Amino acid sequence: MRQFAAVSLIALALSACTTALPDRVASAPPAAPAAVAEPAPAPLADLVRAVDIPYESFTLANGLKVIVHTDRKAPIVGVTTYYRVGSKHEPRGKTGFAHLYEHLFFGGSENVPNFDVPLEGAGSTSTNGSTWYDRTNYVETVPKGALDLALFMESDRMGHLLGAVTQDKLDKQRGVVQNEKRQGDNQPYGLEDYAIGDALFPIGHPYRHSTIGSMADLSAASLTDVRKWFTDNYGPNNAVLALTGDIDAATARPLVEKWFGDIKPGPLVPVVAAAPVTLSAPVTRDLADQVPNLRLTRSWSGPGINDADTEALMVGMDILGGLASSRLDNALVRGSEQAVQVSAMAQQHEQLSFLQVAMMVKDGVARADAERALDAVIAKFLADGPTEDEVRRSATRLVSQEIGQLEQVGDFGGKGMTLAEGQLYSGDPAAYKKQLEKIAALTPAEVKAAMNRWLSRPVAAINTVPGTRTEKGETMGGWGDEATTPAPAPDAKKPAPKLATGPKRTAPPVAPVGDLAFPAIERAKLANGIPVTLVRRTSIPKVAMSLNFDAGTAADALDRPGTQSLMLGLLDEGTATRDATQIAEAQERLGATISAGPGIDSSAVSMTALSANLSPSLALLADVVRNPAFRDADVARVRDQRISEIAQVESNPGGLAVRSLAPILFGAGHPYGLPGDGLGFKADVSAQTAQSLKAAHQRWIRPETLKITVVGDITMDALLPMLNASFGDWAAPAGIAMAVKDIARPAPAPQPRIVLIDRPNSPQSVIVAGRVLPLTGRDADKEALDLANEVLGNGFLSRLNLDLREDKGWSYGVRSSVSSPLGSRALTVVAPVQADRTGDSIKLILADMAAFPASKPVDKVELARVTDGNVRGLPNRFQTNAQVLGAVVTNERLGRPDNYISTLASRYRAIDAAAIDTMARTYLGKDGLTFVVVGDRKVVEPQLKSVGLPVEVASAVDSASKAGK
Repeated sequence: MRQFAAVSLIALALSACTTALPDRVASAPPAAPAAVAEPAPAPLADLVRAVDIPYESFTLANGLKVIVHTDRKAPIVGVTTYYRVGSKHEPRGKTGFAHLYEHLFFGGSENVPNFDVPLEGAGSTSTNGSTWYDRTNYVETVPKGALDLALFMESDRMGHLLGAVTQDKLDKQRGVVQNEKRQGDNQPYGLEDYAIGDALFPIGHPYRHSTIGSMADLSAASLTDVRKWFTDNYGPNNAVLALTGDIDAATARPLVEKWFGDIKPGPLVPVVAAAPVTLSAPVTRDLADQVPNLRLTRSWSGPGINDADTEALMVGMDILGGLASSRLDNALVRGSEQAVQVSAMAQQHEQLSFLQVAMMVKDGVARADAERALDAVIAKFLADGPTEDEVRRSATRLVSQEIGQLEQVGDFGGKGMTLAEGQLYSGDPAAYKKQLEKIAALTPAEVKAAMNRWLSRPVAAINTVPGTRTEKGETMGGWGDEATTPAPAPDAKKPAPKLATGPKRTAPPVAPVGDLAFPAIERAKLANGIPVTLVRRTSIPKVAMSLNFDAGTAADALDRPGTQSLMLGLLDEGTATRDATQIAEAQERLGATISAGPGIDSSAVSMTALSANLSPSLALLADVVRNPAFRDADVARVRDQRISEIAQVESNPGGLAVRSLAPILFGAGHPYGLPGDGLGFKADVSAQTAQSLKAAHQRWIRPETLKITVVGDITMDALLPMLNASFGDWAAPAGIAMAVKDIARPAPAPQPRIVLIDRPNSPQSVIVAGRVLPLTGRDADKEALDLANEVLGNGFLSRLNLDLREDKGWSYGVRSSVSSPLGSRALTVVAPVQADRTGDSIKLILADMAAFPASKPVDKVELARVTDGNVRGLPNRFQTNAQVLGAVVTNERLGRPDNYISTLASRYRAIDAAAIDTMARTYLGKDGLTFVVVGDRKVVEPQLKSVGLPVEVASAVDSASKAGK
């Protein structure tokens, strides 16, 4: 995947037979509370009818298939292009080519020097691409007035690319892709997928090798090779173009004809033989890795997306390990407590699927016992089959998810992708609808039969075992026979033949964009004074809701670190009248999703619900929030899971780096000085009891500090009676005062240095740098700071990313951010880099920050990109209920006026180069930065001597707990 969002802080902090019943079974869980009567949910058939993406289509003479869907809710158009070429089409010696070419597609074409600059300046968001076994796709969502430009650019790289593909571009993107591979390999359990492909398929099977490919094949790719790959695969007759949003077929056709009509068709991508494989005997392979928990997997190859069993397998695997109330969860996590995490899924592709089950084994559980338990649950499910209720719950959940996808016109997962994939894989853009109708009509007998057909065959058991990693990702992912019959490596530096380029083409102008019309905000209060904010949006029949309490991880300064996260995590583990399974089942029947977690300043309980099921969904939400049971058995189980989660984060280099930074910047006594993931420390979590968590709930989760925000298909007149019935009679606990946080406490003076955390055998280092700023989130008129940060490091075209990724090829992506809490803001830079360039990368980061603006002030192109691009891109930022909800909640938290979003366009237009340079000089300089580096000490430490900062070595265990003291 070309996107670089993988380096965000959140992703790094968090960064997929018949046997006897188990001999070892933990003490039985407490008896389930009496069932609670619930209003009947809306009929599933009615929900399926609500899922609809009407479209028109036409085909150009050159074979380009075009699909158009009209959605006038915002003046934006999603442009989604699919090519029928993926990693399954790669021959021996050319693994990784489809993905490498996806990256090259962004490097510019004959008439567009850089693909991102004009699109971002025009207001495009989610300008991205991805590669998978069956296809390569590209997405951008643009203002309606920039559609002509987007089509010009997509057509230029489809028909006018090769003249711009140079050796320099190939070498740089090769480096980026190889660092993307290193970044994936560097994760805990990061070698597992390679081994699963090797076990399931023979050498030469199209789905055996990984999409990222072989490091050797990537290194050997010559300019002639990649040019031939393009001419063989990227013709218009191998593509599908979907236009979705404020567009119709009558308007689209002449534009598409204008830009794509003269592109000549190419060879048809050949159909490859890629059927599922039934193993002759079970396969077992153990991988040693630097992980805290044994992970067991069970894998089979299954049928392709158009097979008659596909829907039954989707639902069957969901019931087995996808639902929160799944068989595996009930038996192994909440039942015998032998697992801390379980999953099952059917990963579907055009010609086959991967049917996968996984169990993260709880520390202290014997492997043999865990394996017997896992295999017994699978065997029992195959023998008994699902219940009617399980099938209906899974089907409702899947349909509800699809309804949620209807909000987004483009981007990954939006309506353009749904239509294009239906056309590409099934010859029918409406294939999604037929699939949902099949899911809604499934019977337990059909699910049982399909599961037995496919999961009763010999299994591939790939297990990751804690230990020293002995295998290297750099030698994995290729064809599979390289060691025995190596292919002759081409001369990657040999000049390629000169090419005749096409006629000169000129980019069309971008039409003006009007100011954003943000939806109206309504306010009311419940009978007990709880404030309610509603933004009504009727684009889909769903509602998104957030209950925000004045707490957050900052509240842990008055409790034990990790208290808020653990307490909130227990809300859906049982109430006075429901246990965890009943809560999960109720959500699934209703098509609702309830989640809870802390931010830095507030603790939130969020829910998405179908409008038709809102009343019973709110009743369930109120029970979870107001009546958590905190039973001793549940607390002990979730506490053990949380300790395991901390261990998992500490084994993840990005998670460990992010976890370690806040205590260093703010000091251990500051409310913001706890680990950035909010999980706390193992010792503190171990000490938590039901009583301590009940006390925290009474102090922090209470009506006086609650604000309810709702976005979606509901009126205030209909909403208020439901909310009053659920929350209007909620009173504060008698005799228990509210706690007050001290977020104004000053942070300690910065101590610039490098804190090195040793992680042996790491092909990459994760660099995280930060500094506390003399600002708070409530300081007004700081939009120029946000734009200055976009110039520096927040975005694909930022200086740091262009330098370390696009120019040097040392990283898959670099990002800087400026936080916006109520208290002190902080600047953070995150950069995963190849291990042998750690020191050079730190020097480059410091140099780029020192130059802005001293020797390199913001230039005209950068200024236009961050000002005009943000103005034009505003409608894209508020497509979904969740996006609108997030904006309203943030504005309320920071005390911004209701019209803040509507005024952003004028605020951005008023920002000039001088204002951006002033913000950069004042807040984004290199002075005072502290670095945390997680990497292989023997490789990294010698490089740090020339950086010019003191180096302090810490262990993974004490880095977060001691660094700030």
